[in-house]
Amino acid sequence: MGLIEHVFSLVFGSGRNVVRDTVEVFRPNAEAQAQRDEDRYGASLGQFAAEFYAPQRGWFDRLMDALNRVPRPAMALGTLGLFVSAMVDPEWFSARMVGLALVPEPLWWLLGAIVSFYFGARHQAKGQEFQRALVQHMARPGPDQRSQTDMVLPTQEPQPDGNAALEEWVQQRR
Repeated sequence: MGLIEHVFSLVFGSGRNVVRDTVEVFRPNAEAQAQRDEDRYGASLGQFAAEFYAPQRGWFDRLMDALNRVPRPAMALGTLGLFVSAMVDPEWFSARMVGLALVPEPLWWLLGAIVSFYFGARHQAKGQEFQRALVQHMARPGPDQRSQTDMVLPTQEPQPDGNAALEEWVQQRR
């Protein structure tokens, strides 16, 4: 009987399941994995709920957003319309293209700058709005506190590391 007891204590350890611990090195514990999946699923549902139940903006903001969405589809559909018009009425299309060929080059540069700045500014504004909304969402306590433990926002100021510009910036902020 002592031999069997020694074999079992060798395999299963003293109060621990060595086989289970060894297997968990190669395969995750199904129960713990299910709990992690449930936490992740709950966190994603909480995020979606926060996005859909966000406070509504005013009618003017919604109107401006709608108007700002018009230029890109209009340019894409207009380009496709040019191809169609070239096939339907080639003389009409060629007369318009001769008119475009007479536009001076500086005017084309100006048009390119205006379009570039418009789309660049919109891209930057939307990116900053997304980052601001993300930070506000992360700072707000969620319905399930267990899902909020993964993200920790930095609360302390950056420490200077010999960078003179960074040290001056930190001094100005104080």
